Amino acid sequence: MARKILGVLGGMGPAATLEFLAQLQARTPAIRDQDHLRVLVDINPQVPDRNDPEAEPGPVLMEMAKGLRAAGAEVLAIACNTAHRYADQVARGSGLPVIDMIAQAAAEVRMRGAHSAGVLGTPGAAALYQERLADQGVRYIPLDHDNQAAFMRLLYLIKSGDTGEEVVAGVRALVKSLEADGAQAIIAGCTEVPLVLRQSDMDTVLIDAGELLALRCIAACLSDQ
Repeated sequence: MARKILGVLGGMGPAATLEFLAQLQARTPAIRDQDHLRVLVDINPQVPDRNDPEAEPGPVLMEMAKGLRAAGAEVLAIACNTAHRYADQVARGSGLPVIDMIAQAAAEVRMRGAHSAGVLGTPGAAALYQERLADQGVRYIPLDHDNQAAFMRLLYLIKSGDTGEEVVAGVRALVKSLEADGAQAIIAGCTEVPLVLRQSDMDTVLIDAGELLALRCIAACLSDQ
């Protein structure tokens, strides 16, 4: 079977990219080394902060994508929810298809039978999810201003390597807040969230966008189309 070569734009942040690659490896149907995908990864922590309104990550992401294509990539994945704001720019600049993590997660909410969903993500990622959830007929439940600020503090702690009890408790408290506001599903809309949150931590459905991206990458790369 012909297999497409996957290119991954990563490093946003590094630990989250490694978690995504672990999902990719674990979910690929394989009984020997040669059954796995060939994956080209650009782990670039120097991408400007996607949460800084003054930063311009788009051109850097596009150059990463061009480099992956030059190295042989045929399909691209962006291992960062917020960076999907630049997915169209990456696709145009590289000439390669970009698998849409946001769309995959929003569609999964509907497939799981949830009519409302909250998002643990940056404001930029949350805005993308709000649009995609509306496309699926799913009501978006936002974090209030204070809880959104609390999430951003927790996010940067996770990025610094802190996945301790206080951070875990803080993320769980945000989940409870979204559930209390009516969310029937919670989207881990930042690739760092699964580092501190599991389905067993909550009563509602957890939608792991990174896991879904891995599954879609596998399907796309193993497809003959």
